[in-house]
Amino acid sequence: MSILEIGDHLLDLVERVDIVFWPCVMDFKRHDVETMPGGYIDLCFVNGGIRNEENEDMVRLLRDRSSIMVAHGSCACEGGIPGLANLHSTDSLLDRLFGAGESTVNPSGTIPGPTNRTLEGEAVDLPGLLPGVRTLSQVVDVEYRMPGCPPDSIQTWSVLEAVLGGRLPPPGSVIGAGERCVCDECKLERNGVPVKRFVRPHHVVPDNTHCLLEQGIVCMGPATRSGCRAACISAGMPCRGCYGPPHGVADQGARMVALLGSLVDSRDPDEIRRILDDVVDPVGTFYRFGLPGSSLGRPRR
Repeated sequence: MSILEIGDHLLDLVERVDIVFWPCVMDFKRHDVETMPGGYIDLCFVNGGIRNEENEDMVRLLRDRSSIMVAHGSCACEGGIPGLANLHSTDSLLDRLFGAGESTVNPSGTIPGPTNRTLEGEAVDLPGLLPGVRTLSQVVDVEYRMPGCPPDSIQTWSVLEAVLGGRLPPPGSVIGAGERCVCDECKLERNGVPVKRFVRPHHVVPDNTHCLLEQGIVCMGPATRSGCRAACISAGMPCRGCYGPPHGVADQGARMVALLGSLVDSRDPDEIRRILDDVVDPVGTFYRFGLPGSSLGRPRR
């Protein structure tokens, strides 16, 4: 969808390239890729994290057939929101969904597996789930990462223009994004106001001229790479962190925790603990898009 959002530029694109695999838009099959020689695809955008055996097998095939591979979007770059499932074992997730799930009618307690029998007696093979969500670069070599959920359409077209013009940066670079943080793109005023409490966005009506973080709304802008033009903040919502950590920051969540600690207006340990306890679901807040690619990775069980 983010590719389609480049609008009229899509006409410029299809005049200059041959699209050889785009299954969500055109009728391409795996066999079409299998018949290609190695390196046949000049540029391959891959979106989505690696969650099951089919995902892994497909990206390995595409890697062999592609000269340049781009991790496109938050899920491919950092693991994305599905990566929060890495907090739990695969067995516990399946049990919650199909066994003890509150909204699932499954009196026999059937848990899906790689091979399943239908009511008609036929065997249905499903891709097996991997132990956890992985980023694209944790499975195959990737030349470039292009973050965002979704990547900004203006940034997407600028990357495509760079490809067509032979102006890509050195491999290993982050493309379609800035080098600094979202705060550098944000137009809200920052006055150095300390925080006495944290609130959730739907609990208050924020001042739309003043930094959301200084109003006690957890905004991931200081720990998130620029490039989105502060789109969420401009719409009155805090940054959620989908562009991943800025240049030079190894762990987005750890960076945000340190920043929050510096904002809290207290030296009393009990009061500090009470203020920080206002942050609901810390892992889901600080690692919403990047748990699999973070220092935490997949927690040990």
